[in-house]
Amino acid sequence: MSNAAMHIARTGLDAQDMRMRVISNNLANVNTTGFKKDRAAFETLAYQTVTAPGAASTSQSKYATGLNLGTGVRVQGTAHIDTQGSLQTTGNSLDMALDGDGYFQVQMPGGTLGYTRAGNFSRSPEGLLVTSEGYQVMPGITVPEGATSITVGSDGTVSATVAGQTEPSELGQIQVASFPNPAGLQATGDNYMIETAASGAVNLGVAGQDGRGQIRQGMLEGSNVNVVEELVDMIETQRAYEVNSKMIKATDEMLQYANQNV
Repeated sequence: MSNAAMHIARTGLDAQDMRMRVISNNLANVNTTGFKKDRAAFETLAYQTVTAPGAASTSQSKYATGLNLGTGVRVQGTAHIDTQGSLQTTGNSLDMALDGDGYFQVQMPGGTLGYTRAGNFSRSPEGLLVTSEGYQVMPGITVPEGATSITVGSDGTVSATVAGQTEPSELGQIQVASFPNPAGLQATGDNYMIETAASGAVNLGVAGQDGRGQIRQGMLEGSNVNVVEELVDMIETQRAYEVNSKMIKATDEMLQYANQNV
């Protein structure tokens, strides 16, 4: 019995340690552009049924509640919290933020499509609109040599004044990606996520339509991490870890007593 209690407490230590890792990652990315915090979700392990509810206790009566013994806890998974981060003005004409739901789509190495909330874009030597890693924003936008007064509308329409022309020319339109279940996207690092079976298929469309956010030029979206909330969660996790540690110590003392006195 005591060995079982020690095992259960160990699962509690493992679960709280993993939750602390999630909180640590959130705090580490408090200043990361477009970062969405994660939340650890817990679930019980399998129960051992000693007496089933409703089983016969005598020939004329049944157990009202039964006896079920839990075997511990584990982290079920982590979920992205997609609340809006604060918009910060940069003044850079190629910086863009999504005010609302959705993601920018980029072409990653190997042909994989990645999705990001970080809109700190720049211009490649070939004039393509790219991310800081040099990945092309999709669909491709090419800014001609010598183009000035680059303007991005709230619907993603990109215009610029080209040398020799008095009126701005439309260069293309940045589309916004949406998913049936954005929490199912898989984070790959470098502020990118990729589509999974859980997220559902990507649906590209015009910014500001069908629930997609609008594009704000000259702004970047900050992290949605609330430092105070994370610190409170960190203290709560620490206390839960300490309680499980004390459970292991108490169980060990019970075993020592049994070995010495029984």
